[in-house]
Amino acid sequence: MSALTAKAYRELGANPYRPWPARITSITELTPKETLFELRLIDKNVRDAFEFTAGQFVELSIFGVGEAPISISSAPSKQGFIELCIRKTGSVTNAIHRMRCGDVVGLRGPFGRGFPFEKMMGHDVVLVAGGLGIAPLKSLINHIHDERHAFGKVTILLGARNPSEILFRQEFDMWRHRQDFDLIMTVDQPDSVWDGEVGLVTRLFTDLEIDPGNTYGAICGPPVMYPFVVEEMRKKDLNVDRIYVSIERRMKCGIGMCGHCAVGHQYTCIEGPVFSYWEALNLEEAL
Repeated sequence: MSALTAKAYRELGANPYRPWPARITSITELTPKETLFELRLIDKNVRDAFEFTAGQFVELSIFGVGEAPISISSAPSKQGFIELCIRKTGSVTNAIHRMRCGDVVGLRGPFGRGFPFEKMMGHDVVLVAGGLGIAPLKSLINHIHDERHAFGKVTILLGARNPSEILFRQEFDMWRHRQDFDLIMTVDQPDSVWDGEVGLVTRLFTDLEIDPGNTYGAICGPPVMYPFVVEEMRKKDLNVDRIYVSIERRMKCGIGMCGHCAVGHQYTCIEGPVFSYWEALNLEEAL
């Protein structure tokens, strides 16, 4: 169990296998497949003790159906509520899509190791998301937004299959119009009204200027994209120990007991899901 998670459970004297009840307070359909759920932990003591870092995940329980790991999409600075962007992929995720505001689900966590926010402070950051990878990366982006004075240049690169699959369009519009955020989006298959870039997200690095000694990179998306994005970052002389990737592998118990998420000699639910690329290179079958 991560130090942050252990602290929360220790303070509450709680069983990490037992879900905390949480009420659905808001439901926003983002695409026909993905929906953003806002949850509020019902017990005030649990709610006050619940702290997380961007990049961590929770185990979502639908009572009578099962449990599934979901990355947290809201910023750690948003107190009292937790946002989960959920795609319909299985019995648990389909079940929550049938639920309504006021319904109760279960949460365990937060689990894992997130992005090194404090280490990134005082530096430029390049954030790269592919597809659903923007869901956990949104937590980091909004946390940076809330502490914008503590960062240098912020560049967000987003790739999607087509415009209809781009998540969080309203927030992207806000980020795009901010003077202190550089947001560039690209799609593989444009529609008749798309006016942005076309092609893979790696092509966005062509004209990108990076100060390698003062920059951290964060990548989240399909694992197949990681080597190609890292290659572009390496061309800009960014060291692999300054590049962080989120690797999600069959998380189940969340506390390193079941072994389902083992990658090489590490448990993703404890040592990850966020790894430096240098760490990932030394993990068998991580990428």
